[in-house]
Amino acid sequence: MARRKTKRTRRRKSFKILSCLESLTYLEIIMRGTTGTGTVGFISGATDLGYSKSSTVGDGAMNIWSTTGSQLVGTSEISLGDLVSNPSIATEQMVGNLQSNLVPMGIAALTTSITFNVGKRLLRKPINAVNNNLMKPILGAGIRL
Repeated sequence: MARRKTKRTRRRKSFKILSCLESLTYLEIIMRGTTGTGTVGFISGATDLGYSKSSTVGDGAMNIWSTTGSQLVGTSEISLGDLVSNPSIATEQMVGNLQSNLVPMGIAALTTSITFNVGKRLLRKPINAVNNNLMKPILGAGIRL
């Protein structure tokens, strides 16, 4: 006799607000570790990455002259404008930031994962109550907490 197929349980596709917040938290960790600024700062930050011009300063009477070469400026915060205007310098700086911030980023991601998992389990009943009593009647079945 042929084996019967088991029915698949189908769940309604819904947008979960807590999952979105968790994803945004991970994005913020990655952005702060690689660019030195948050997501909003990356999008709206100033385009100031480049080299400063060299100048010569001196005192003719004392015969003391000082020449400053070109220096890389604007590396503390990389923005989208920096990435578009100077992609090679910005990418190099982002890779350097990633290498130096890899351990703190990993720890932050691990604690975020644990916090969201424990929080969802501890608050399961209140979250279900909010979903059933507020979210579903007001916003419909497609959006959940």
